[in-house]
Amino acid sequence: MAQVSFTDNLQKHLPCPPKAAPGDTVRAVMEAVFVENPPLRGYVLDDQDRLRKHVNIFINDVAISDRVTLGDPVAETDRVFVFQALSGG
Repeated sequence: MAQVSFTDNLQKHLPCPPKAAPGDTVRAVMEAVFVENPPLRGYVLDDQDRLRKHVNIFINDVAISDRVTLGDPVAETDRVFVFQALSGG
């Protein structure tokens, strides 16, 4: 199973410890995480079920390319990182 981790900044809003999750795409992996942590969905996905503009997901060290359907492939040995981008000045 892929290892999913979240930034400390996102964890300030709700608990989301690192987790092993099954799935062969980013969507499948994230859906497995959301089953155990439903409030997390609203922080990661918008009302169209797309990745929020201020959130980035990386598989290992590479940003995903499909921000709409989250169809990027995920291998069992991959590490998935969910980042909440910060802005301001």
